Amino acid sequence: MWYSKRFLKTLARGMALPVAVLLAGCAGDDDTIVFRLGHGLNTEHPVHRGMEKLAEELEARTGGEVRIRVFPNEQLGTERECLELVQQGSLSMAKVSSAVFESFQEDYKVYGLPFLFDDGEHMWEVLNGEIGREILESGRERNLLGLCYYDAGARSFYTRRHPIRSPEDLEGLNIRVQQSPMSIQMIRALGGSPTPVSWGELYSALQQGVVDGAENNPPSYHTANHYRVAPYYSLNEHLRLPDVLVIQPGLFDGLSAEHRQAFREALDISVEYQRELWGEAERKALEVAREAGVEVIEFDDLSPFQEKVQELWEEFEGTVVGDLAARIRELRDE
Repeated sequence: MWYSKRFLKTLARGMALPVAVLLAGCAGDDDTIVFRLGHGLNTEHPVHRGMEKLAEELEARTGGEVRIRVFPNEQLGTERECLELVQQGSLSMAKVSSAVFESFQEDYKVYGLPFLFDDGEHMWEVLNGEIGREILESGRERNLLGLCYYDAGARSFYTRRHPIRSPEDLEGLNIRVQQSPMSIQMIRALGGSPTPVSWGELYSALQQGVVDGAENNPPSYHTANHYRVAPYYSLNEHLRLPDVLVIQPGLFDGLSAEHRQAFREALDISVEYQRELWGEAERKALEVAREAGVEVIEFDDLSPFQEKVQELWEEFEGTVVGDLAARIRELRDE
């Protein structure tokens, strides 16, 4: 199995201590419970700031008895590596895209179906409802309990040399994707060549021409400075992949009832706070991009893209993923 150099260095520095003590939840001299949370985003990102809010609220509501230490910027590994560490019991918590979760729990694949949600309102109706809660709980059997969703907006294409105005413009292009089977299938269906690259290495991959483009939301496009090396942003909003906060079930269930309640309250506050930040970040990201000379392409008709990915929908008919998608569509049609 491949691990990033940064991840291996992190483990090497901690070899004098058991990995479980270094990374997972542990008690201090005063019996304070400390959870380690790893993720790949930088400290300016709204999702990171949402998790910092969670840590602040949880510490305040438990009188400092339960704390979270947040490790951003892939300090503990890529999203996939962090999820594996949580699953193995060596890391308390991780924040990952639902796309990364697909390889660990089948239910999360439904979020990878292109054009699943009409808009953000429809997405949050699902995430905050019965379907969203079912999917968070579904990872328990894999030692991966979903605690909440954070807003990761809508993903669109950005490219180095020319804009994407139709699926035909993707033909022959190497497009960066997450290590997600659904994302890989989607890019292939649209005519591009999917190229998995870790988030921390994507800027240089774009700059050096290893990939011709990528797809992500406006705040990530902005805070990672990708707009400087990929100046064409095509807002076709093909995916709305929520971020997921994950914990070892035993760690959460092992808290006292009082501490679990405080945790849930802190989660609710952090989600609302992050969603507010997200709206502001989306507006700022597009404003900064346009001022920097980025050509932002908007669409009146997305049917050419939707028709190209129809085969991906058909592939999951009659499966768990297809059944979840049908239930989501029913909410959309109500």
